[in-house]
Order: sequence, then structure tokens, then C-alpha cells
Amino acid sequence: MPIIQSVERALQILDLFDEYRPELKITEISAKLQLHKSTVHSLLKTLQAQHYIQQNPENGKYRLGLKLLERSSRLIESLDIRQVARGELEELCRVTGQTVHLVVLDGREGVYIDKVEGPKAVIRYSRIGKRIPLHSSAVGKALIADALPEKLEAILAGYTYAKHTERTLTSESALRAELERVREQGYAVDDQENEPGVYCIAVPIHGYTGEVAAAMSISMLIARVSEQEREAYAQALLAASERLSARLGGGLARRPGAR
Repeated sequence: MPIIQSVERALQILDLFDEYRPELKITEISAKLQLHKSTVHSLLKTLQAQHYIQQNPENGKYRLGLKLLERSSRLIESLDIRQVARGELEELCRVTGQTVHLVVLDGREGVYIDKVEGPKAVIRYSRIGKRIPLHSSAVGKALIADALPEKLEAILAGYTYAKHTERTLTSESALRAELERVREQGYAVDDQENEPGVYCIAVPIHGYTGEVAAAMSISMLIARVSEQEREAYAQALLAASERLSARLGGGLARRPGAR
């Protein structure tokens, strides 16, 4: 199938913008794509006419236009991760009897966006909308373990390692070692690091870009769950993560030991 070069170049321009580079000069775009300025200018004007690109009148730089927000909102409505994940949360809760959470990354914290409370649950600290630290929670580790290097560096730069229990990780080196363990085994754990007596297991859910879109966890009282049960919960979470990642267009979730 032939590739239409002008369309490909226009899409490459859109791909240059991200949270670290919200605005770009025409010379920056030209250099990154190795295209002549006149070619880039024509492409930008075409995208601007269709409202996919807009120009900041104060500094002349270009940024993404509102048309992309309009289109992405349509996609989000049809792929609301809470709706997609709800069935898996309920099934995990039914099988384990424990509380199951769905959490997304917001800055340097995780945010609970859904939960299903199991009949065995006696844990009441979580609620939808509550924020949770990244370094002391299983979901937090799952959310950032597979992050792109530059994104992880930005998150960890100046990060505060608040100590919640005697088991809390309190340094960047300790957290990085734990994130490597998460990448190796495919899931994260919180062994009484955020709440005394509470053990959590979490897995990442990958979206269509391949990046982590959310994390899903099972929380329990460690005194009431055996090591064999915890391993069974981890495997159930991994299987659910693979199914959800596939439905979100992210393919199979990371397998233990994969790179």
C-alpha cells in the first residue's frame, strides 16, 4: 500500500508535541523532521486551517489545536477505561472476595477512579477520587515501572519519599530497584508500605500507545491471606491485565522478564 508522503509528514508534526514540548518553533520542527522550513510552513498552515494546529500569537510558536481534543473526546467516550475495566474488576472481586481498585496517574500521585468492594474486605481507607503515593503503593509502582525514561526522570526529580510505615521505601535508589523488580515479574506489591497490615498487588494496564493507561490492584489484610493465595491473586491480575490491555489496543501486557 503506497504511503502519501504529505500526510505522513503532517502526522509526524503532530507526534512531536507532548507534555514536555507543548509548543515548538517552526525551526525546531524543521530540524527534528529534517525538512525544509518552507515545506514545514506549508504543512503547518494546512493543519492550522483545519484546526489541528494553532499558533500562539504572543511568541509565534505552534501547538496542538482544539480539533484534536474534539476527536480524542469522541474516542475517550467510546473507550472509557472505567467502563472497559468494570467487568474485570467485578470478576476479580467475585473470585477473590477482596477489594479491587482501578487507579490512574495524575502528576506524581495515583488517583482511585473505580473500586469494587469484596465480601472479605475490611479495608476502608480507599475511596474513588482519593490520591495515593507512588513510592509506597503497589498501584503507584505499577503506574511508573514501564514509563519512558524521560517521563520517569521527570516524576522522580525532587520526589518526596514520605515514610508511612516502617516498611516504606524512603530513597530513589530503593524505589528504582523495586521498579526493576516490577518489570521483571510483571506486577507490583505493597507489603505494608502504605498501611500497617495491608498487602496489595497491582498490575499495569497498557493503552493503545503502549504506555501505561492505568493500574489495577487487589488489597487485603496480610494476616488473613496465605502466600499461595497471594500468588494466585497475582496471576489472576496478570491475566486480567492482558485482556484489558488488548481491549484498549495496547496488545498483551508485559510478561514477567520481558523488556
